[in-house]
Amino acid sequence: MPQASTLPTVKVSPRGATRLKDGHVWVYRSDIVSSEDIPPGSLIAVSDHRGKVLGSALYSSSSQIAIRMISREPVSDLPALLRERIAAAIAYRDPLVHDTDTCRLIFSEADLLPGLIVDRYHDILSLQILTQAMDADPVRRTILAELTDRLHPASIFERVDPRVRELETLPPRASGLLQGEKSTTTFSMNGIQFLYDALEGQKTGAFLDQRENYASAARYAKGEVLDVFCYQGGFALHLASKSSRVTGVDSSRPALEVADQNAALNRRDNQPEIEWIEANAFDLLKDYASSNRRYDTIVLDPPAFAKSRRDLDAALRGYKELNLRALKMLRPGGILVTCSCSYHVTQTSFLEMLASAALDAHRTLRLIEVRGQAKDHPILLNVPETAYLKCVIVNVK
Repeated sequence: MPQASTLPTVKVSPRGATRLKDGHVWVYRSDIVSSEDIPPGSLIAVSDHRGKVLGSALYSSSSQIAIRMISREPVSDLPALLRERIAAAIAYRDPLVHDTDTCRLIFSEADLLPGLIVDRYHDILSLQILTQAMDADPVRRTILAELTDRLHPASIFERVDPRVRELETLPPRASGLLQGEKSTTTFSMNGIQFLYDALEGQKTGAFLDQRENYASAARYAKGEVLDVFCYQGGFALHLASKSSRVTGVDSSRPALEVADQNAALNRRDNQPEIEWIEANAFDLLKDYASSNRRYDTIVLDPPAFAKSRRDLDAALRGYKELNLRALKMLRPGGILVTCSCSYHVTQTSFLEMLASAALDAHRTLRLIEVRGQAKDHPILLNVPETAYLKCVIVNVK
């Protein structure tokens, strides 16, 4: 491992230096002034255009985010720093995460471990590696050893995003078992049981960032419930105990099959059986609104509509269309739970969209809660990209 004084140095522009001094942890390739011939994924020193060292970072030779800061101090022993950061990430969650055996243990930049995501599903860990530096064999070995020593999981799986690996010019790698033999388990959120298959589903397997929002929505739900973009039933299952009838809608048949299995795990004699419908959400809401279908509670939890800033206008139009139709279908006094996981859609613009939809629908909204991602998905105040999830709960008159 190179000593801090011998690390290759990347010099950044005044704009890049100001960004770092303001607390952000990224420098874009366009703000690199000069650099040595640096191998992909290297630990580097970062300096401003005058040569003043600003800290240590991980370097990508291909990503537009060329520099991801890992310390404001010189780093001479990267494995030791990784072990320290992993321990700190686990300890951070101990007092914050309740009523579950499942959470996000490591959230990339938000845990000062850029390019690494680790989720725990009961006794299985699901890992994603998103950068050249985290993909290096010595770093991988350090991560696996530290997770194993601290958590003793039955298995560790890696979930691979092929597009990310392509952007980082990393060799293709299949999702698969890194350690252990167990690939399925059952986990619990807020007293609700869910099945988990390490190699199925989206992202690392489930939407853990909504865990606290599931519980909040359940406090207000009532009557007939429509859960749109229900995926594997997170909101629907949490709301079932408060409802007379629940319908879950998703375009993915495999997701609905898992949702039905999850419903069977949680079935109680006093709860309604959940109806699962495979359909395009926009088409179904249009049909239901035109046929005068009515509900007491509607949940909208769509995928990200704005993958980049240039998608923002189209995304807001899509959100407004969904919310407008939902508002028209709610009975007076009904509850709307509406979400966006698009970082580029700010909380302010999301609320403005919702207010505009309410005017067009001739409905009055009373704000009950404005929520974000669960606490195991921490937000760095100086890194706005770590805050992405919006969950708004309103009463509709």
